[in-house]
Order: sequence, then C-alpha cells, then structure tokens
Amino acid sequence: MYNKRILLLGITIIGSAWVTPSSTIGVTAPQSLSDTDRLVKTTVVPVNNSLRSVSGSKAENTIFETLFMATSVGGSNGVRLNPKALNFIQDYMKENWEELQAVRSYGTPYFNLIESVLSQYGLPKELKYLAVIESNLKSSAVSKVGAKGTWQLMPQTARDLGLKVNRNVDERKNYYKSTRAAAAYLRDLYNELGDWLLVIAAYNTGTFNVNRAIHRSGSRNFWDLENYLPAESRSHVKKFIGTQYMFEGQGSVTTLTREEATEQLSGSAMFVFHRNLTAQELTNSRTIAVSGKYHSSVITRYTLLDKATFDRYNPDFDKIMGGPNNSYDLKLPADKMELFAANKYQILNESVQLLLNESEQIAGTTATAQGVAVK
Repeated sequence: MYNKRILLLGITIIGSAWVTPSSTIGVTAPQSLSDTDRLVKTTVVPVNNSLRSVSGSKAENTIFETLFMATSVGGSNGVRLNPKALNFIQDYMKENWEELQAVRSYGTPYFNLIESVLSQYGLPKELKYLAVIESNLKSSAVSKVGAKGTWQLMPQTARDLGLKVNRNVDERKNYYKSTRAAAAYLRDLYNELGDWLLVIAAYNTGTFNVNRAIHRSGSRNFWDLENYLPAESRSHVKKFIGTQYMFEGQGSVTTLTREEATEQLSGSAMFVFHRNLTAQELTNSRTIAVSGKYHSSVITRYTLLDKATFDRYNPDFDKIMGGPNNSYDLKLPADKMELFAANKYQILNESVQLLLNESEQIAGTTATAQGVAVK
C-alpha cells in the first residue's frame, strides 16, 4: 500500500497550496467583528471557483500522499516533516478538514494583516497559522480559562504586552493591536528559547513548563522532550505544524527544531531571526537579497556603519557569505541601504579582491612555514 502511495506521488503534481473541496461553499467569516475586523472583512477574496469542482476525498488523499513524501524527500524548500508527527497530523487533518477549509475561505484578508505585522517585527510569516489553531482567526473567541481574542491572550499577559484590558475596554479583541502584542511576545519567546517549536509550546504553556521539560529530558529538541510537556502543549505544536502543511503544502523554519533547521535550510534562513533589533529599527530598515562574496568590512566602509551595528542587523553574515550557500537577506537602516545600492558593484568587487588577498596571504604563510620559497 505504501509503495502504491509513492507511485501515485510520481504522477501527482503538488502545488504550493492545497486544493479546496466543494464542502467549503457557503462558509461565512467570523462574526462579532470589531472596527478593525470590519475594515479587513471588506477586502475578502473569494475562493477560487476552479478548485471547487475537486472532491473533498480526492483532496484529502492528495494531502496524505504528500505527507508521506514530506517525511523523506521534503518540500520544494527542502524542509522535511519529522516522522514522529506524521500520524498525529494525518488524524488532525482528517478530523478538522472542513473547519480548516472554512478558515481558508475567509482567511485571506486576516492573514494579510497578520503577515504585515509579523514582517514589522522581523518574524516568519508562517507564524500566522498560530492564530488559526488558537481561535480560527476569530477576535470574539473566548476560552474556558479566560483567554480571549484572535491570539487567545490571558488578561495579565495582554496587559504586560501593553494592551488595555478592563471593564470598559478589552484590546485583545482589536485585531491589529492584539496582533502587534502577539508578535512582540513571539519575538521575546524566540530570543529566550531560540527554537520555533519550543516557542509554540511556550506560547501555550509558558516558558516555565518548557524549561522544566528541557531540564527533565536533558534536551532542547522538541521531539525528545515532548513527553515532558503537558499533553495539550505537545498537541498544540503538532496542530501548528499540521495547519501549516494544510495551507502551504510544505513546512518552513517554524516547523523544524533548531537542529533540523540547521541541517535542512541553507543560506541565511537560520540566522535572520537572531537579529537583535528594536521594533523601531525594524520599521526603519530595508532588506535586499544578496549573493556572491560580499564582505562586511567593505559594506560597512561604504555605508558608514560601524561593525557592531552591522552585526546586529546581519548576524553571521561573513560566515554565511564565505560558505557554499552564499546568499543572505541583507538588512540595513533605510539611509544605509541607499548607500549600499548606489555602490553595490564596487562593494562586491572590493570584497572579492579582499578575499583573494586573504587567500594569497594564507597560502604564503603556509608555504613559508613549510620551508617552501614563494615566488
């Protein structure tokens, strides 16, 4: 049966998003909208009619077939699904198929708003799927323990993040403000834990329980310590992974442990989230993808930027650009990026020359040490 599944995969073209079954027709968006929600709702994009003719069972089969492939080959971005998550995610998708497709039918404008805020905080856009498993994107959602809003923030946590929560005002229901608060919280969690799966677990259960699981298991790998977490929290992480596969067709840095991400992702994908920048610095910065043998010392000279500041914006830049996968999402203050763009080719030429000179010096030193005359 497994070989038959793999054979079918050979003739199945997998797109970047899953097909939508006919059962989603007529699904409505979240109700009890705040002013921000109403603004977002006016831009709802209709579901692609060409996808409605595909039967739900066929779409589900396509997903399950692809999940098997994801555990071995991975997606187009090289990200693989951990086999320990496979059975859970299959069951989760089957049990929540119609509900997730309902979110797909009304989710586009909400996702657009969330992505915009996550970008301002320098966070991966795929974290938007956390709002799906928290509340199905509903700002009116309330849990039995008092968490409220799209991001299901507890009252004191919301206040700590700068939101107003009192008898008259509850900004947890404000889509934009609560999303900014959640983004700040996720950024702080990542700065503390350094691993996206642990961040998702901590969002659900708190850092105390995650750190206790790390201590008891002797590991910072989610798949090693998951059984030391509350059952709800380890399920929360797997639901997040499953939701992302449902919507994206593949995983990302946010569905991997730190070790998995280091192994599977190339270039700057693992390092860009270690930028130590304030919200204001992120807002006033610009990003450009660069490839080639650029060197930080040349860039800082042309952009009049000190090395310490450059390293905060671009951690491990020289390490990555000096390796085989020398591509990086270079981030600089807006005025410095203008200087970089104006001198891009001179910077590259001088960077290459610098590296050549360093190589010649190393070769000369080695030869001298070995008693070989250098001509």
